[in-house]
Amino acid sequence: MDILAGLNPQQRIAVEHGQGPALVLAGAGSGKTRVIAHRIAYLIGNMAARPENILAVTFTNKAAREMRERVQKIVGVSRSAEPLISTFHSFCVRLLRREIPHIGYKRDFSIYDTDDQKRLIRQILDEEKNPDLDISPREVISRISYAKNHGVSPDQYTARFPSQIADDVQHIYGQYNARLQQSNSLDFDDLLLKSVDLLRKVPEARKYYGDWYKYILVDEYQDTNRPQYELLRLLTSVHKNLFVVGDEDQSIYKFRGADIQNILKFEKDFPGARIIKLEQNYRSSQNILRIAGAVVENNTERKGKTLWTENDSGDIITCHCEKSAREEAGWVASRIREVLLENPDCHVAVLYRANFLSRNFEDALTEKGIPYAVVGSVAFFSRMEVKDLLAYLRIVFNPEDDVALLRIINTPPRGIGNAAIDMLTEAALNRNLPILQVLREKARDPQVSRRFSRPLLRFQELVDKWTAIQESSSIAQLLEAVLNDTQYREMLQKQETATEAENRMANIDELIRAAAESEERGETIADFLDRASLASELDHLDPNARVALMTLHSAKGLEFDVVFLAGMEEGLFPHSQSMDSNEDIEEERRLCYVGITRAKRKLFITWTPFRKNYGPEAGFASKMSRFLKEMPQDLIEGLDEPDYFDQRPQHRSYFHEAGARYEEISKHKGYQAKIREEELPQPKTIAELKAYLQQKERASEAAGSGASAGPVFKAGMRVRHEQFGEGIVLSRERTGNDIKLVVAFSRVGKKSLIERYAKLKAL
Repeated sequence: MDILAGLNPQQRIAVEHGQGPALVLAGAGSGKTRVIAHRIAYLIGNMAARPENILAVTFTNKAAREMRERVQKIVGVSRSAEPLISTFHSFCVRLLRREIPHIGYKRDFSIYDTDDQKRLIRQILDEEKNPDLDISPREVISRISYAKNHGVSPDQYTARFPSQIADDVQHIYGQYNARLQQSNSLDFDDLLLKSVDLLRKVPEARKYYGDWYKYILVDEYQDTNRPQYELLRLLTSVHKNLFVVGDEDQSIYKFRGADIQNILKFEKDFPGARIIKLEQNYRSSQNILRIAGAVVENNTERKGKTLWTENDSGDIITCHCEKSAREEAGWVASRIREVLLENPDCHVAVLYRANFLSRNFEDALTEKGIPYAVVGSVAFFSRMEVKDLLAYLRIVFNPEDDVALLRIINTPPRGIGNAAIDMLTEAALNRNLPILQVLREKARDPQVSRRFSRPLLRFQELVDKWTAIQESSSIAQLLEAVLNDTQYREMLQKQETATEAENRMANIDELIRAAAESEERGETIADFLDRASLASELDHLDPNARVALMTLHSAKGLEFDVVFLAGMEEGLFPHSQSMDSNEDIEEERRLCYVGITRAKRKLFITWTPFRKNYGPEAGFASKMSRFLKEMPQDLIEGLDEPDYFDQRPQHRSYFHEAGARYEEISKHKGYQAKIREEELPQPKTIAELKAYLQQKERASEAAGSGASAGPVFKAGMRVRHEQFGEGIVLSRERTGNDIKLVVAFSRVGKKSLIERYAKLKAL
């Protein structure tokens, strides 16, 4: 077939690019995956490179799978060799499985996911027995990951990130790394860092892989972090044939370490780079593109593109405001039902900024009998029973994996209690040995009581049995042996309800099927475990689901006929934590652009001025998102609805929702005087208004008597926040009825907080 057939002029220029670096700026829906697939086919078809000398990397298994299928369709599947198309992490696993002995690890290393990391950190914290160290495993993991992605080793941590608990974190960080190496294990950050370390320290490996992968292609380049950038620099140090495709307007993963400067400074980092723009959009209507373009044009950190399309103008955008979050969800569910009645094959998405928003939409869709799928719920390989069985496989594959061992040493219960586990763990730490090796010794030690040694011996015999049959059994057969020998299914039937046990056993059956399919593809047990470790919830999104609920971050790379952007309010979208940084606001705006451009033919936008139980401002009216006001007003219906926040006096619909008449509240004794003096919050009922006035009177009396209604934080004070960590108060000023603090946190930068809701601790 003609490899260039069907490509537009700019796509064709990109595909035919010759030697040297190239940056393809591909706007949303402009056919970037098509360009990469045809570029690979073009290199193969024109004999520029053999298939096995081409490497293409992207960020999700789903994207890699789709790209692989496209290439096979273009070049045919009869070839004996294929290009390597994988995620960054999968490529690094492949590299390290072969070369990691050069940097002091064994090839059968385990990969720790977040759950494994938490278990290890929790174990270290328990061993420290430091009552003054008030930090969660999640925060420790976050700090360690941040340090790793910025190239900061444990011994550099305190100097780079000084804080009240920096010394403690540095100590835990060092213990964590040492424990990982002792267990012959890597976490996700290590997969990248160790690969970079390997290529830097071993010139022969750098030259070998640089010579082997003569052409390297990267999808979603705007999402690369610093280690990924360094990896690409090392791999292309031989030939400079780096072909990257990305869109700075869709850079939305700063919280994961993505660095937008990688794409903005591409020409500087790779001199002589060719820049090609893909601006024709094949996905969305003209009106949707105009809306998206108008929003993102307000950003300054961009290279600049103007999307256009030959598609019809399409419907204008519908904006709708409801009186509560529940009514917003009900309205969305009603519109979805209308859409599906009109076209049962339509694909619909409800997108939101934060996961907690899904609950009302799930309830509303359930009430109307509309099936839906939630992206971001527990992924298949993260379910308890699946992780338990994978832990058994990990122990057979890597006997030094202490976290996997501790997960299943007494699951199902086999008489190995906490005292025995503590004994084994302490002995292993003291002697710097894997726990399983110590267990073998204790199981046959005559000085250990039979009450302790007998269950240890039984467990050791089971592990030895599974290890012995590993070579002669399939992965599925090994899993069946584990299930039978441990009576795992019987445990589920005893401990769970009948329905829950049935669901969990169905997941076990699915795992066994996945193992069988893995072997049919010629994969080893290591390949199977790697695939499970690198899986994500997006890999299991049902393509046939008519309605999908997901966060805006999860929606990246997807498209839907109809999209509902929900919760478009200041403080929620853009998020309150982004308000004090123009850089963060620009990322929020890019996130909005991503959400808009998921829609093919119709876009709905919804918001409510009062969303209960959201953040420190719960109970106060919200404004519509500034992003709505950046959109061309002639393309949106529904913006003429009252902007409740700007109404004076306080808006009537808010009081209607609370069941109190506006006239009654506004005439209440004391209200008229107070409203002239200050901007009041909107009370929901007469009782709430009375309570507010009484609270003001008590605060006034307390001030007069010298008492304090709560802690007062002054500029220069060192403080600690549960989520943001430690920081310094920069300023304190009154805003309406509240005191606003601006605090510079060492980990997340400047944040604005309302003093009475901030839950800060003075240090």
